[in-house]
Amino acid sequence: QVQLVESGGGLVQAGGSLRLSCTASGRTVSRYTMGWFRQAPGTEREFVAGTSWNGGSGTLYNVDSVKGRFTISRDNAKNTVYLQMNSLKPEDTAVYYCAARLNFRVELAAAQYDYWGQGTQVTVSS
Repeated sequence: QVQLVESGGGLVQAGGSLRLSCTASGRTVSRYTMGWFRQAPGTEREFVAGTSWNGGSGTLYNVDSVKGRFTISRDNAKNTVYLQMNSLKPEDTAVYYCAARLNFRVELAAAQYDYWGQGTQVTVSS
């Protein structure tokens, strides 16, 4: 079993930045694909970014929603994945979830992920 705990959410003004962290326990996730999703009230959970176990060569973003503002990275030595979010907009307001899947491929569908964190709230004020 893998337990995921997100941190780093909060309230920020439009144009500001936040860095989310997701730390895994229970197993090393160095061979897991890690993803970030978000869910606003009344909407479906949306893929934001993902990174395969080998890092940079297997990174994918939801281009339409993040358009180069967000960067996903991982530190396998710390069993942690990060989401750096810059130039935040009010429409980025959501609960952000970390997810893991035991596969090298980044998938956009939430159903493809095996483990989930509890989520961290990000609120961007205008």
